[in-house]
Amino acid sequence: MDQQEYAVGATRVAAGRPNGRTGGAGRGTAAAVLAVREAARADAADALDAAGAADTADVEPGTGAADGADDAQAAGGAHGAARDVALSPDPGLLRLAHWFAAATPAAADDLCTASFGLYPARHLGAPAEPADPDVSWWHGPTAHGFASARSREGRADGGLRRARRDSAELPVVRSGAKPGRPGRHRKPERIPLMPEEAASAGPPPPVVAQDRSGEELPAAERRIAARLLLAHPLVTASGPHADGFPLIRRHRDWLAERFDTLLGYRLDVGPWHARLCKAGLGLGAARRLEHPVTGAPFTPGGYAQLTLALALLVDAPEQLEYRRLLDAMRAAAPGLTADPADLDMALAALAGWQVLGELPTAPAADAPADPSADTFVLTVDRELARAVPVGPPALAADAADLVRRAAEAEPATAVRRLLAETPAVLAADLPEDCRTWLHEHRLSGPAALADFLGLETELRAEGVALLDPAAELTDLALPGAGTLAQATLLLVERLVEEVRPLPAETSEGDVPIADALIDGVLGDITDEYGLPARYLSDRTALRRDALDLLHRLGLITPTPQPKRPPTWHLRPHAARFAPAPDLQPTPGTGRHSRPAPFIPSPPGPRAGQRA
Repeated sequence: MDQQEYAVGATRVAAGRPNGRTGGAGRGTAAAVLAVREAARADAADALDAAGAADTADVEPGTGAADGADDAQAAGGAHGAARDVALSPDPGLLRLAHWFAAATPAAADDLCTASFGLYPARHLGAPAEPADPDVSWWHGPTAHGFASARSREGRADGGLRRARRDSAELPVVRSGAKPGRPGRHRKPERIPLMPEEAASAGPPPPVVAQDRSGEELPAAERRIAARLLLAHPLVTASGPHADGFPLIRRHRDWLAERFDTLLGYRLDVGPWHARLCKAGLGLGAARRLEHPVTGAPFTPGGYAQLTLALALLVDAPEQLEYRRLLDAMRAAAPGLTADPADLDMALAALAGWQVLGELPTAPAADAPADPSADTFVLTVDRELARAVPVGPPALAADAADLVRRAAEAEPATAVRRLLAETPAVLAADLPEDCRTWLHEHRLSGPAALADFLGLETELRAEGVALLDPAAELTDLALPGAGTLAQATLLLVERLVEEVRPLPAETSEGDVPIADALIDGVLGDITDEYGLPARYLSDRTALRRDALDLLHRLGLITPTPQPKRPPTWHLRPHAARFAPAPDLQPTPGTGRHSRPAPFIPSPPGPRAGQRA
């Protein structure tokens, strides 16, 4: 249905939900408002049909090679006529491109989250030791001590290897394997029952397919598919996650019902792709697109070029000249200046989503332009291009209104979305109606999502966090690999030790962090562990990147100031990363460390006295 509407020049825009829920990207798009395009495209299509009919009317019936030549000539004429038809941009996406160009970097990130909904879920791993739900994160157990304890659970005496070597634990086989040990590829032999034993045993239990963890196979497949969609909302049959696409198609009805019921998300599954249409997360979601190769964050100009290209590709031919696309982008939005870096990241993102096929090779910075790029032909997947935008730009008055509309939902759906998508949900951050729902459904609400997605619930006095011990359902990991992640972990550990309230003190939530403390801790870390090579030429970049990672993980939050950089506050769940308390800490050796307190030694025995 959506493809037919696009074919006649109509764009579907989300308005509401038939079951009373508002906003988001739910199934209410079936009752959407249609923004009809200009009639120029229809006139151009009629002219193209008329030209094709005139060409075919002049062809006389024939046989053999003459017919083939006539058909080729007619096809070539139709292709040339199609090439002459100007690309017409989608008006809603063109309007969105101008909003991106005028936005600040943070506002552009929020606008991308609301209009595209292609962000992955983000969860913390390494669960802490279970504790009383009324215990504060500031004073509760940490993830460090419990991770080492969990790794030792269930381990046999003498280690796993000794348990495997124990011949008493293995069945005796009569095969070519070594005595006392089954063959690597052989199954243990069954011992047949005596007739009287078989009669008393009764019918055998039904065989249920299970995975390695012992879970029933359909339930395991559904959970794998749900986690895949939440981590990658756009999955294609030939993309990097093609192995999970058959599971999504197999369980698409069940998945669509669960995503709609729990989160208000619409799931569209076609023959070659699956699209989970996520809703927005509101202001300050700290989600952004990044260059699929370099990892550079998108700029407002990059978002604008991406949206402008999508506005043209939703109705573009399957074979489109690269130069023609660039010319159409300039003609559609002459006021948007196209920086080469912005255009590069926009086209790279479209190629990563498989909206575009292979891109022309970009020349080096000091090399002349490649003339072959002008004749390079792009392969366009219009179906995927139409699946990317999910927000309602035609109904919004401006960019801020679009971000607000995309995040609107009833309290239960709004809280469950935050639980499913963000590292932690603090009651102090929620509106009054959402805070009331979370208080009334403190156990059942997170438990339903935890069972659906295979997560673990961590309840504390300040809020709830759904943790992923497998560390798979996230795009950012802490602890993580790389020097930046390791330095960031050391930073948050030491900040928690310095500023968290004492057990006898009461905390109102976030705790302010002095800029001098951040600089001093980073100075200690670089003195003790050295400075990573990538930060040797710019030491301030380490501070910027470490704070950015903590902010995106929700462990710190900024407080904007009019004419100064923002001040930072440490969030309660950052205390999960504090090391186990040391009653006799070793003083730091860095030049920014505090000196150890002087403790006088007890007086020794005087001369002439026995000790």
